[in-house]
Amino acid sequence: MRNTVRIAAGLLFGVVAVGALHADEPKPPKDFTPLFNGKNLDGWQGNIDMKQRVTMPKEKQEDFIKSRTKIAEEHWTVKDGVIHCDGKGGVSLQTVKDYANFELMVDWKIEKNGDSGLYIRGQPQIQIWDSENTPGARGVDKNSGSGGLWNNPAGDKAKIPLKKADKPVGEWNTFHITVIGEEVTVKLNGELVVDKGKLANYFDKGKPLPEKGPIELQFHGDPLWFKNIYIKELP
Repeated sequence: MRNTVRIAAGLLFGVVAVGALHADEPKPPKDFTPLFNGKNLDGWQGNIDMKQRVTMPKEKQEDFIKSRTKIAEEHWTVKDGVIHCDGKGGVSLQTVKDYANFELMVDWKIEKNGDSGLYIRGQPQIQIWDSENTPGARGVDKNSGSGGLWNNPAGDKAKIPLKKADKPVGEWNTFHITVIGEEVTVKLNGELVVDKGKLANYFDKGKPLPEKGPIELQFHGDPLWFKNIYIKELP
């Protein structure tokens, strides 16, 4: 009888242990794949911008990216399934792989006065900020919120989100972003904030967007948190 109990207990412990091993693994929505494995920064690197990719000699780019990645890994760390930037180092974090058309889901969090963004195809940016307090928001309605295509030209309707859908500073927010051609649609916490806005080419102004480019988590000198980063590539 004791042996039976011991065997049953051992089997139960094994099931619990296996469950624990997989508890922190990303669980993407249907048809999405993780861009962040929840454990380390595999698939990510220190950023090189789209202009540097064109103007910097190819033989220098590899060393440049290695040096940027080394700095990034000192200030962008992973704990408990979350990417955290300590607000130092001056280097953004971008995917090693380039992407064209896609749907992207990502959770993010900032502190008071926090400022960041998501680069799409290497272009700035889908804005993340505390618009009520951030000094960079001068001249912008404090209720403008996050999600706008902030580096589009002044007067562009997609520059400012349709509504403020941010949760209070310090809480997690969720972007659902769709990119098709040059058009970007952004939902923040389930609310439509940009409807098929045309993302401007920041590094070659007036020209069409590159057909593909990296996705980037922007460093802006503030502590940042990101998790649950999933992508579905579209034709």
